[in-house]
Amino acid sequence: MDYFYFIKENPIYSILVAFGITFLIQLFYYLFYYSRILFYKQKINNKSKKEPVSVIICARNEQENLERNLPSILTQNYPDYEVIVVNDCSEDETEFVLERFQKKYKHLKTTTLKQDEKFYHNKKLALTIGIKAAKNDLLLLTDADCIANSERWIEKMQNNFSDKTEIILGYGGYISEKRLINNLIRFDTLFIAIQYLSFALAGKPYMGVGRNLAYRKSLFFKNKGFARHSHIISGDDDLFINEVAKRKNTKIEISKESITQSLAETSFSGWFKQKKRHISTGKLYKFRTKWRLFCENTSRISFYALFVLSLIWFKEYYIYISGAFAFRLLLQLIIYKVAMKRLNEKYLLIPSILYDIVMPFLNFSLILANYFTPKNKWK
Repeated sequence: MDYFYFIKENPIYSILVAFGITFLIQLFYYLFYYSRILFYKQKINNKSKKEPVSVIICARNEQENLERNLPSILTQNYPDYEVIVVNDCSEDETEFVLERFQKKYKHLKTTTLKQDEKFYHNKKLALTIGIKAAKNDLLLLTDADCIANSERWIEKMQNNFSDKTEIILGYGGYISEKRLINNLIRFDTLFIAIQYLSFALAGKPYMGVGRNLAYRKSLFFKNKGFARHSHIISGDDDLFINEVAKRKNTKIEISKESITQSLAETSFSGWFKQKKRHISTGKLYKFRTKWRLFCENTSRISFYALFVLSLIWFKEYYIYISGAFAFRLLLQLIIYKVAMKRLNEKYLLIPSILYDIVMPFLNFSLILANYFTPKNKWK
């Protein structure tokens, strides 16, 4: 009681108390969730029988990307798989590129959607058509601008399936380039991966990325595909996984051989538009997921703001305040370093100190932007 009376009489000390609370919340996320990346051990699963897999790619005006990336998918070291490319109303040479590849690779199948001026459709329709065309129950999804890091990509992702496993969450990174925007995008992608992978390890899966995602065809149709959010342009990966992923039916795969990579946006405006589209689906997440993500983002913003205010107003406690900040920073750098090594990312550790401060504010601005601007169409 004396403590609360002291705060009431000296309200300025509420800043210090709030800083302590946000510090503890941040520690909870790092120790209970993110640290799981450090200790996760991929189980070696040498299946005697390799189940057949259907790889599905949706492509709209992806001529150059298909030329460059499709061979890495078509030359996988896997005994039984098909590749289905849905040519979604392309106006470039995509159709002829696919025809040329089909002559060389018999396991490549294509289907084409024609433009209908009376009926606009998003990527979810194209993906649904691709899934319907798949002859196998195990589906592996990626994008036309993605390249498989190794010829064992399919094998690594498929090895995680079992009788109870219906979803495999993989990592889709971006190719490293000497540009500030590339560095920022790769950090953002890494942090999002740390979140959704560690949450899944904690039994709370909530999303995956379509650049590297696997699930069962039977699961897709059992849950009526994208029916609940077919009117939303984005969400063919995260909204679907948010609906169907559970503690016991979801696993992750983070070996370097299982990673896919693609070229990142080269301009801040392009990335801002892409990021805004992705964030727009968050409002449809389950309440518990939204609450966990909100608390992390808000506590991080508050932690940095209150750290500065605490140093200004309570100089006599600067050792303790700085010590709390340094402890969190050390924990952050350790987890980022291990995650970078496991997910094959480089040159992000030192910049992460700044990006960790900037990104929550940027995410908040993107959420606001979605309320005042029209929705984007998928490329």
